[in-house]
Amino acid sequence: MQTPTKKVQSSTRDADSSAPSPGIWLSLATVPMLLGIVGIKAASDLLSAIGQGSEEIFRGDRLPVLHFPDSEKHSQVEILE
Repeated sequence: MQTPTKKVQSSTRDADSSAPSPGIWLSLATVPMLLGIVGIKAASDLLSAIGQGSEEIFRGDRLPVLHFPDSEKHSQVEILE
């Protein structure tokens, strides 16, 4: 009777040895996670640089000064006429 029990135990050991351990899964998942974090940081820095560049384009000292009439003066002129 002990012989079948030994066979069941040996087949269980074979199944366990063929399945990768959680440590291997963790090591395989670490590299893509680190690459993802570095990639997101690089994309964030790039978008920040693009935003700062667009602010430089639309800064007030590079645009012409537009003289708009004051709304109070403009309404007084209409009332007087």
